[in-house]
Amino acid sequence: MVASVLRLACVLLAALAAAHCGPSSTSSQAKHRLSIATGGTGGVFYPYGGGLAKVISENLDNVEATAEVTGASVDNLKFIKLGTSDLALTMADTAQDAVEGRDAFTDFGKVPARTLAVLYSSYVHVVTLAGSGINRVPDLRGRVVSIGSAGSGTAVLAQRILDVAGLQPGRDLRTQSLGVAQSVDALKDGKIHAFFWNGGLPTASIVDLVNTRGIRAHFVSTEDILPRLQEKYGQSLYYRAVIPKEAYNAEHDTPVVAVANLLVVSESMDEQLAYDITRLMFEKQSDLVAIHPQARELSLETALVGSPIPFHPGAIRYYRERNAWKE
Repeated sequence: MVASVLRLACVLLAALAAAHCGPSSTSSQAKHRLSIATGGTGGVFYPYGGGLAKVISENLDNVEATAEVTGASVDNLKFIKLGTSDLALTMADTAQDAVEGRDAFTDFGKVPARTLAVLYSSYVHVVTLAGSGINRVPDLRGRVVSIGSAGSGTAVLAQRILDVAGLQPGRDLRTQSLGVAQSVDALKDGKIHAFFWNGGLPTASIVDLVNTRGIRAHFVSTEDILPRLQEKYGQSLYYRAVIPKEAYNAEHDTPVVAVANLLVVSESMDEQLAYDITRLMFEKQSDLVAIHPQARELSLETALVGSPIPFHPGAIRYYRERNAWKE
């Protein structure tokens, strides 16, 4: 009897020990999952974010990162506040709106976002077909134009460009809210006359457009709009850049408005994790370039120029170690 009781007690103790120790041991080995909010599959945010996810997953112990398809900048920053995304790619102007809680974030509220790095420039593409008669932004009057998918930075900047050009959607032109891949298809099918897209070079969907038999794409300059944007939104947020003809096998270079793209996280991200992610971006830059050539633009100098919102302390620690941070 005593032996039976002792055996039962041992079994119960073993079960209790397993119940106590098992989950604790498992959790210590569980992967920390990170979600990277990017954009549509036809742009640059998605492959760039996929490259970041690969680099993080392969080089940080017990961390697994995944790139998520999203509506892009506006949605991405909302996901940061909601906690459904841990990292996000965004245009700088949208990030500024988010941190200040204005425009698209007026009702949503301020987003506690912090920058890890300025990645590269987004070029304003206004794309139409040769012979359309659209050579400047005011020529969009009376046309059907895609201004970018809802929740995207493209839509925010397209609306600002139309506004300073004196064009009001619904009154002066008809607009549609399509992502870049859908915009390309609609332009090919004659359903729209032109579309806006803000992205890096080259953008895969636009490469597809210019390589389509029987299609001659035309890129519209927006440099004449730049002074009015700078007058309204400040001198540093928007700047002049050039889409070189080689990017899309065009007949000439196209001077356009550009804005910086940022990699951001919540201000509450662990400082060591933010440091490690920032470090990996530079140590494994060649891996990122192999996934998308736009990653070539990342450098210690450019990573710190063009962010209108504060940097995360973890990122600052890395830049200080590299003697790049200006106090």
